[in-house]
Amino acid sequence: MSDCTHNCSTCSSDCKDRKQDLHEQLNQYSTVKKVIGVVSGKGGVGKSLVTSLLATAFNRNGNKTAILDADITGPSIPKAFGLHTRCRGNEQGILPVETETGIKVISVNLLLENETDPVVWRSPVITGTVKQFWKDVFWGDIDYMFVDMPPGTGDVPLTVFQSLPIDGIVIVASPQELVSMIVQKAVKMAKMMNVPILGLVENMSYFTCPDCGKKHSIFGSSHIDEVAEEYGTQVLAKLPIDSELAELVDNGKIESFGGNYLDEAAEKISEIINM
Repeated sequence: MSDCTHNCSTCSSDCKDRKQDLHEQLNQYSTVKKVIGVVSGKGGVGKSLVTSLLATAFNRNGNKTAILDADITGPSIPKAFGLHTRCRGNEQGILPVETETGIKVISVNLLLENETDPVVWRSPVITGTVKQFWKDVFWGDIDYMFVDMPPGTGDVPLTVFQSLPIDGIVIVASPQELVSMIVQKAVKMAKMMNVPILGLVENMSYFTCPDCGKKHSIFGSSHIDEVAEEYGTQVLAKLPIDSELAELVDNGKIESFGGNYLDEAAEKISEIINM
């Protein structure tokens, strides 16, 4: 059509170029203004840590914040916030559990009889659960929702990218050369799915000696800046190895961490997705 605006949501025509909206409907009693995915190309790089720190930073800035834990078989968000209460429900849907500072969280660990029980499910059940976390949970009014995804480029990231209105993603990595290559896989998947990349966060980037103050690259030289430049994105932050932070996470007290490692990253993300 010559007068096409390429905005299918404002058009009633049934043309061959019409794009199919695959997004799941949000819980009817809820509103979520912005959805940010946190992804990684491999496991063990601190994706859930970054998710938790970003949600905490946005919450401290006065935003109504939530976390959807889409890592169904390896959930760790409840542990970081010290959440052990099981979810309840009412006529409006499943009620998320709130952290000490008011961050709303849904995770499979908050639904299990015992939080150490393994989730031995096949892929269709796992992806169905992720969708249910979006459409069956009574979120209320949320300014920023963070989706903590499992590592890799498999079914769950694909489901999230297709089923949720993702405004952008943050990719988490560590300094090793191998991780640099795997980060590129995550970047390329996001581009294939037309999902905006907000930036990269490098975890375990360095260790600061408590005696002399010198920074040591425990896992080798960083390559994150080169990857960011190659794919036209930015490095949001480089997180150090911090024993205090690790201890707080283990004790479920991440909200009490006094560091500001991701405060500037939170500001950058907010600026980008609200442009």
